[in-house]
Amino acid sequence: MRIAVIGAGALGSTFACLLAEQGHDLIVTARGAALPVVQADGIRLIGGYGDRLARPLVVERLVAPCDLALVCTKAQDAAAAIAENAAVLDGTPVIVVQNGLDGVTTARRLLPQSACFGLITIIAAHYEGPGRVRVTTAAPSYLGRGDGPADAATLRWQAVLDAAVPTLAVDNFVGAQWTKLVVNMLNALPAITGLSVQEVIGQAGLRRLMTRSMRETVRVGLATQVRFGSLQGLSHRRLRMFALAPLWAGQLLPLSMRSRMGTVPNQGSTLQSLGRGQRTEIDFLNGAVAKAAAGIGVAAPVNALLTELVHEVERSGEFLRPGDVLARFT
Repeated sequence: MRIAVIGAGALGSTFACLLAEQGHDLIVTARGAALPVVQADGIRLIGGYGDRLARPLVVERLVAPCDLALVCTKAQDAAAAIAENAAVLDGTPVIVVQNGLDGVTTARRLLPQSACFGLITIIAAHYEGPGRVRVTTAAPSYLGRGDGPADAATLRWQAVLDAAVPTLAVDNFVGAQWTKLVVNMLNALPAITGLSVQEVIGQAGLRRLMTRSMRETVRVGLATQVRFGSLQGLSHRRLRMFALAPLWAGQLLPLSMRSRMGTVPNQGSTLQSLGRGQRTEIDFLNGAVAKAAAGIGVAAPVNALLTELVHEVERSGEFLRPGDVLARFT
């Protein structure tokens, strides 16, 4: 197949490299200084999927139709990237590989002739430079759309992706997005403190704060009548119990997540964005929780303040000490 990957960051490069190994004709979009580097040197993937090299066609924007497209930009860049390529993309099946809750909705709005799907991925990938990615955690991805059962089109594209990287078709994709949003609460505190995810979870005070943000996310989801999807051992029932359990017991969730990460430091995507001098997608993570809460007239103070603190670090360029972070929540 002729497959386009919009965005040559950590996940875009990972999927492009793995799909190219299956014999597909890959076209990857890249911008700025990354464009000539990836054009000249290709994409090298190391770590969890082994050492691999792909040399896809690399362009600034798409100029010819394709059979399938993956949108792999950060959430805050998705609308612009889709709009820039809409003349070619509209009518092509599109898979949005993205954090947050709005990616598929954005694609549907901008590409009314396209069948749009979402892909939730648990892969942890570190962008080391243009065309250079280290996979620190190889993990499954989950494909779906809407809140009903996986349909025939979802199963078709799941089979294509699964040949390259483990991919499951999921029912209730919207609920699965909310479950992934709970997992994404791992991102804010590393971005605020400069510590790895494992280091944050290893500090009792920060771990409690992370647990509070996760519990708040579940409670907001429940208040909006979301039924959480099953993902990585998490389910609606387990997350509901997590939200109701004492705080000390709730900390078992981030601790179990840390145990699955291994020893290679996981920065999280938000801290990686800061390290590259880019805007973060915090408004689509913790900020999405605060926005959903406001939409039903309730508060989400923990996630609202975490969002504010990440923006503070974006503006200042200085990380906050753990003690100073905790003091802001007293």
